[in-house]
Amino acid sequence: MPSDYPSVFATLKPILSKYSPRLSIKTDTSTEYTLLTKSASPFHQHKGEPLYFGSVRLGKAYVSFHLMPLYMCPELIKTIPPTLKKRMQGKTCFNFKTAPDPDLIAALKHLTEAGFKQWAAKKWL
Repeated sequence: MPSDYPSVFATLKPILSKYSPRLSIKTDTSTEYTLLTKSASPFHQHKGEPLYFGSVRLGKAYVSFHLMPLYMCPELIKTIPPTLKKRMQGKTCFNFKTAPDPDLIAALKHLTEAGFKQWAAKKWL
């Protein structure tokens, strides 16, 4: 793992941690930060578990930023700028080997905020 990955992780984590008051922190370590919904309603769960909202994970090859609202609210995908879309792996994950520039951070913040608002509107939080 390259030595700058921890700083990439530290740059991405606050984008999600902003939502921790309304969500539940499942994991908060130096290599993973994961948020779930708090809802106890069976209608807001997956297989009896709270819904996975997103995470930042420090891996061997990159730091990944996962955002589940992209999967459950596919209209959000149309709002991803091309520079951020280049870093997309699959439907809900963005990979970073270096710290994202301010434009990419702003795009991730906007996308995360939009996903959070959509889930709040659907009463999934």
